[in-house]
Amino acid sequence: MVENRRYSRVSSRLRCWCEGENITVYARIGNLSEGGLFLRTSTPLTEGSSALLRFGNDNAIEAQARVIWARLEGQGGPPGMGLQFVGVDDDRLETIRRLVQAESHQLVR
Repeated sequence: MVENRRYSRVSSRLRCWCEGENITVYARIGNLSEGGLFLRTSTPLTEGSSALLRFGNDNAIEAQARVIWARLEGQGGPPGMGLQFVGVDDDRLETIRRLVQAESHQLVR
């Protein structure tokens, strides 16, 4: 299988608020990168839909995202959705990079 990811991902135990399609989901982040995240949820949004994400320490990071893929229970892996950050400015991107680095250090402990 060819790996198409642009950014390396780190496992995460952070939680994330995700608002979109007239629904708000509060769920655990499965993995995180500077380009997006995997949100574990049994109620993923539909592919192509937009979402507003809030995550990080005290939900300090707010970012727009687009659902790249969604997986339901029983479809070969944990249910959830892959979200790609959209229109992230340089300051927010740097904050996300620091969070990714902090999460990678948490795993080493």
